[in-house]
Amino acid sequence: MIYKIDYSKDATKVIKKWKKSNRPLFEKLRKVLNSIAETPREGIGHPEAMKGGNDITYSRHITAHDRIIYNVFDDIITVVVIEVEGHYNDK
Repeated sequence: MIYKIDYSKDATKVIKKWKKSNRPLFEKLRKVLNSIAETPREGIGHPEAMKGGNDITYSRHITAHDRIIYNVFDDIITVVVIEVEGHYNDK
């Protein structure tokens, strides 16, 4: 079953920026997103459940510095991408 992927406004803005200015990073992100759509809790990018995420919030590596953070909603077969730039410890 393939999950639908929705994006926060912030994630959409960063993805558009990467598509325009950093094509290799955008292509890595595309591969990770394809993996998330197929298997949100396993696959490339070392997926891990976020602490305090009520078992719906996950993180995966895009690069050594950049992570994708997303919520998985099995009941509606949807993933919502919250963030794609930086690392959650950068905040």
